[in-house]
Amino acid sequence: MAEFPSKVSTRTSSPAQGAGAAVSALRPDLGFVRSILGGLMLLQLVLGLLVWALIADTPYHLYPAYGWVMFVAVFLWLATIVFFVLYLFQLHMKLYMVPWPLVLMIFNMGATVLYITAFITCSAAVEVTSLKGTRQYNQRAAASFFACLVMIAYGVSAFFSFQAWRGVGSNAATSQMAGGYA
Repeated sequence: MAEFPSKVSTRTSSPAQGAGAAVSALRPDLGFVRSILGGLMLLQLVLGLLVWALIADTPYHLYPAYGWVMFVAVFLWLATIVFFVLYLFQLHMKLYMVPWPLVLMIFNMGATVLYITAFITCSAAVEVTSLKGTRQYNQRAAASFFACLVMIAYGVSAFFSFQAWRGVGSNAATSQMAGGYA
């Protein structure tokens, strides 16, 4: 029968120590904010906020067209916040089984299509729903303008997301090291 060695090193840890290490690992990646994808997401957040804030300050509930614009603007604004947080804290790297470039490309393409419909709806309804020169007219016209800018920002993001998904300009090693964004 073999004897148990006299010198055995053991190490114990409490659950509190393990949880503290996981929380400290959530540091923002400032390189993402400086990247093209991060800058476009920040632009989408700011312009999207302007769209729904301008519409929300008018009696939009009286006109179904503005209900659609509000739905698109608020939904995509919240979804963009989720993606921004995922990429800012590199949580997409922890969920490696999800094809993030594909998910982001589909999201950006869908957001572009939805904002095209919201921009057209908002622009077409400005003249019909308010008198020219009034505060509501100006707010709705401004919302249409910002909806157009957000639509363009999502379109540009869709283009760069498509390139990232297709792997243009990088190989597997550099895309993994860069965190999956340009």
